[in-house]
Amino acid sequence: MTSVLEETSWSTSPAIPLRPEVSFPIDPQLGELPCLFDADWIWRAYCREFGRPEVDPKDIRIRQFAHRVGRTALVSYEMEWDADTYLPSQHFYAYLERSRPIELSRFPHDRRLPGLPDAYHPDTALALLNRHVLPFRERRAAVDVIRYRAMNRAVLRHRAGRAKFYARVMRPDAVVPLLRAHDLVAQSGFVAPRLAGHWAEGGVVWFSEIPGKNLRQQIRRDKAPEPSLILDGLQTLWDTPPDPGTNPPFNLAGAYERAKSSIGQNVQDDVTSLRDLNGATAALDPFVHSWRPTATAHNDFYDDQMLVFDDGRIAVVDFEEAGLGDPLLDIGNFLAHLNWAGTFGSERRAGRFAAYHTSFREAALERFGWSEPELAYREAVCLFRLCTNTIRRAREDWSERLRDGLRLVNETLG
Repeated sequence: MTSVLEETSWSTSPAIPLRPEVSFPIDPQLGELPCLFDADWIWRAYCREFGRPEVDPKDIRIRQFAHRVGRTALVSYEMEWDADTYLPSQHFYAYLERSRPIELSRFPHDRRLPGLPDAYHPDTALALLNRHVLPFRERRAAVDVIRYRAMNRAVLRHRAGRAKFYARVMRPDAVVPLLRAHDLVAQSGFVAPRLAGHWAEGGVVWFSEIPGKNLRQQIRRDKAPEPSLILDGLQTLWDTPPDPGTNPPFNLAGAYERAKSSIGQNVQDDVTSLRDLNGATAALDPFVHSWRPTATAHNDFYDDQMLVFDDGRIAVVDFEEAGLGDPLLDIGNFLAHLNWAGTFGSERRAGRFAAYHTSFREAALERFGWSEPELAYREAVCLFRLCTNTIRRAREDWSERLRDGLRLVNETLG
């Protein structure tokens, strides 16, 4: 679609509030970027593309902002109605690519997730289960949306009778890497969900449901397992010999440079943040450029990706990055997420994350005999990447949170 909207019968109606009210620095290569945060523009564009809803929503929420400076921008939204209208929320996104008009799409249609519409609708979801998982006698499946990240992936829960599966919907070319990563994790000391089936052309993979309690929630409740139980599972993963047919090595340099570009774009008018950015990158640039993968690793290891069983076993439910990487980086990433949660979470729970961060860090250093500065570099580079969360998960105070995040990176570097 284009950014020039035709006049219609609804063109003079007031815009639906867009929350939070945010703005970001101008990207000269993406001149229409401000439109994606303009309530009037978004409401008019939505109505022109999909028609005005029978009942106006109470507001439109910005769910996520993904920006590759000078190249693309994606903002995903959730349209919400008052509770007494009994209408479910509606997800849609606006995608801007350099030198091309803005494109709108509405869930479950997603240009990079071709299997999502069939996996989402109950009738076609059952047909997919019958074809790729198991035959069921039920006439339809129940489908719940667990997570959706526009143009990236979705997680759905499929229920047919008593059977429950999690369907991961992704780009079709991501299916084989996910299956390879699952094979690696299944050889470790962690519990991995059972692979139930996959539809390669549609980009859908089904896994069995795993009973367990989310590790992040357990930390919040001061019921976290002993660090040794997690380290046991990691050590068996790291000891798994790399397979020549597995996924490409983890690209730390690429991930770091993307974060550096995004942060640099958004601190250009903030003297304090710019100073902290320069201080962090002066230390991290040489480390990242000299970093090399050394062993099999998870490569995105943190607390919200794990479940804890009553008997103490640990399950890993997200593992698509598993492959050649760096054991210290796995620990550094875990510590970075604990540090971030303790810094930006509620004051009541911050102490629990800080205490678990300390005990986990000490247990890892004692067990493996690593250098404290080497681990600090890895925690800092993972914190640096987490700083982009303040931009992606837009809030009115995003710039203050980004400033605090950069300060945390420098404190970790010492």
